[in-house]
Amino acid sequence: MPELPEVETTCNGIRPHLLDHAIVSVDVHEHRLRWPVSEEIESLSNAKVISITRRAKYILISFDHGTMLCHLGMSGSFRIIPAGTELRKHDHLVFHLSSGLELRYHDPRRFGCALFTTSPESHPLLTHLGPEPLTDDFHLDGFYAAAKRSTSPIKTFIMNNKTVVGVGNIYACESLFLSGIAPTRKANKVSKARLQSLLNHIKTVLAKAIEQGGTTLKDFVNQDGQAGYFQQQLFAYGREGASCRQC
Repeated sequence: MPELPEVETTCNGIRPHLLDHAIVSVDVHEHRLRWPVSEEIESLSNAKVISITRRAKYILISFDHGTMLCHLGMSGSFRIIPAGTELRKHDHLVFHLSSGLELRYHDPRRFGCALFTTSPESHPLLTHLGPEPLTDDFHLDGFYAAAKRSTSPIKTFIMNNKTVVGVGNIYACESLFLSGIAPTRKANKVSKARLQSLLNHIKTVLAKAIEQGGTTLKDFVNQDGQAGYFQQQLFAYGREGASCRQC
């Protein structure tokens, strides 16, 4: 599943091709994603893109009259390609751009979504989310207070989007390993000093993954069709039984 760095990489990749350009029209080849594609998306016509942002693993493409809320699900990806390129199987949405290019949403498993809202800040998919890990909203005081209230294993705790968004399995494993914290240890049993170390490593690991273009997963490629490179740096995830890179 694409995680926060992969989603951020996607935003960074498609932004130069969409910002200040218009979506001339949209072809919907498959309405049945995780939820049906919003009718407002299918009827987009000459809608100028004014911003592309990310909230947790959601991509928000905003226009003057509302926002398209997208999630890549388990296997989704966006690509910018020349107009008229032959459709691939599972190219479910095609956005025709005023630049002459196309933005295509590809999703073999159809667990992603493309919804439309006029008030993303109050959309039910976003209102329950915790702080963004790479902002000052994710700080030790709040992290420590939440941990003291939780008896969940620390790995489960940091993967909960109410604690902090975007820390999926890969990045939880890496952050805990680098912090020297057993993933099964209960959150309320982790010391404040260890939580500070964990917070720092979460920020560092995610930032490094974004810098290197995301993590190569079976189903993820970035907007240019190239795999990310962060998996070359992994210390723990997927390396059970291998030699320790720190020792």
